[in-house]
Amino acid sequence: MVAARWLATVVGCGVLGAALGAGAENRPVVLASTTSTENSGLYDAILPLFEKASGEKVRVVAVGTGQAIRIAEAGDADVLLVHDRASEERFVEQGYGVRRLDVMANDFVIVGPASDPAKIRGEKDAARALATIAATKAPFVSRGDDSGTHKAELRVWSQSGVDPAEASGRWYREVGNGMGATLNTAVAMGAYTLSDRGTWLSFRNRGDHVIVVEGEPRLMNPYSVIAVDSKRHPHVNAKGAQRLIEWLRSPEGQAAIGEFRLGGERLFIPNADGSIRPGT
Repeated sequence: MVAARWLATVVGCGVLGAALGAGAENRPVVLASTTSTENSGLYDAILPLFEKASGEKVRVVAVGTGQAIRIAEAGDADVLLVHDRASEERFVEQGYGVRRLDVMANDFVIVGPASDPAKIRGEKDAARALATIAATKAPFVSRGDDSGTHKAELRVWSQSGVDPAEASGRWYREVGNGMGATLNTAVAMGAYTLSDRGTWLSFRNRGDHVIVVEGEPRLMNPYSVIAVDSKRHPHVNAKGAQRLIEWLRSPEGQAAIGEFRLGGERLFIPNADGSIRPGT
């Protein structure tokens, strides 16, 4: 598998920075990214194409967006590919990243049991759907892990006028874990949750859960790519990072992203032109 699990272990041991210090241009490009992209199989599909074209090797650290950003801030990655624009822009403004560049998008969906206890199936307004869940006290499971998906969920709750934290531990449950674990919990509890579409499509333990809300503009989910600034962290593999970013945004990279399918469905939309944004 392209995503190197050993890197996540090394990060946890606090020694990745030292490992990156020597011969940056002769080692793999370290990409800090999200569990949603890695779990979908996207990187296993497209990164070998980049490696063949460039001669570079890539190792992926797959965690939530918040943790990926902290890894990059510490200089323990060369490239960041995540999906929370406010956090991405702050990363660049604070001098950790060179430039935020759009690369692809997918969307979020609200999934729940087919019995649909809150009666929100087909609702076209995601905020109204969440408000209805709160009003009916139907169970809802949140990632609660500072990931891009968690941040998106909290934005929609804010737009709904409901503070779910007030119901924490009752109908609103935070699991503090990745999307797969969150979906498993939601299925076991007969609860609603918000998921990125890619993880939902690749998820196999669905039980009787189905998509109940989708296609809402505010649920669009753009991803960006950012090179870690070598002025801040001189040991990073800046040349390798730039090659990877250029390829992801090139016609070849964008085509590879657009051609990736799971069960015949496209998981990610090429978005190098930045035309896809939440609410558009």
